[in-house]
Amino acid sequence: MPRIGHIAIRSRDSRKAAEFFKQAFGFREIGSPKPRAPDAPPPPSVGLTDGRINLTFLTVPADNVGCAEDFFGIQHIGFIIDDVEEYTKKLEALGAPCIIGWDKLPPGAHLEIKFKGPDDVVFDISAGPWPGTPG
Repeated sequence: MPRIGHIAIRSRDSRKAAEFFKQAFGFREIGSPKPRAPDAPPPPSVGLTDGRINLTFLTVPADNVGCAEDFFGIQHIGFIIDDVEEYTKKLEALGAPCIIGWDKLPPGAHLEIKFKGPDDVVFDISAGPWPGTPG
């Protein structure tokens, strides 16, 4: 059965947002980027986990995640599934277009593809778990 494994939040400053949620709820940072100088730009992503779900803060261009440039907040949710090809066919048959395919993944990114569902809700599917989630 598919399960939720990932929630992504587009942020103006991924480091600042992650630090807030680490302090507020005690989440553990995963895949930690190198420390940055105070005047350095925020890293493209900072991942946190509660041990079950991956929560990632993204400071990336809007076209990398399929949203408007001025959008900030919960950007997409990720589902762990068994067979990417099977689910791709199923989702497209249900009218959900693939908006970010394998060809648009940046180097080192988690292997996932993004779709757009009803109400323009963006979600991705992956055959593997996100960092910090059970395998």
